[in-house]
Amino acid sequence: MEWPVEKLLFKSWREKLWSRVRGPEVLEIGVGTGKNIPYYPRDVRVTGIDLSSGMLKNAKKLLAQDGNDRVTLKEMDAQNMSFPDDTFEEVLGTFVFCSVPDPVLGLEEALRVIKPDGKLYLLEHMRAKNKILAALMKTLDAPLHFLIGVHIARRTVDNVEAAGWEILKVEELSCNGIFRLIEARKPLSKMKESSNQNR
Repeated sequence: MEWPVEKLLFKSWREKLWSRVRGPEVLEIGVGTGKNIPYYPRDVRVTGIDLSSGMLKNAKKLLAQDGNDRVTLKEMDAQNMSFPDDTFEEVLGTFVFCSVPDPVLGLEEALRVIKPDGKLYLLEHMRAKNKILAALMKTLDAPLHFLIGVHIARRTVDNVEAAGWEILKVEELSCNGIFRLIEARKPLSKMKESSNQNR
């Protein structure tokens, strides 16, 4: 179902997102069937997690074809990750926080596992800026979530801030702000808290 829009839009946006990654340790939340695998930089180590074993099975097949031996895929809940604090330099997600049951909790977990001054990159769809379109999306949100398991009217930028991240940049990509690229980092206050806890 996503094939046409993937080719026309999502592919270039994924490339844009992953071109900003420096690593060396990177976490992808919601790796799904592995649509981002072709864009993983070869000089970083990527750990991809997903709650669906079926999707991970497809991702592993794609990974085998890609031949990237610096990638690890794990079945894991974004809301309750088993990684220690301060594990990764960067955390990424593409079209994932529309389906995480508690997006703020998932984003708080991402903040926990990121190293001091680490960055978050998200490519997401969310509620439009236009009031009429936003109202329509809000009305359709519940029935569409029941049918396909995603929310179309979340305020993801607000959720990122509510989880404790410092927003650095929000880039509107298309459709009245429905698609956006978010860049954020662990704020200084969180770095100090982590440092104090580790003493």
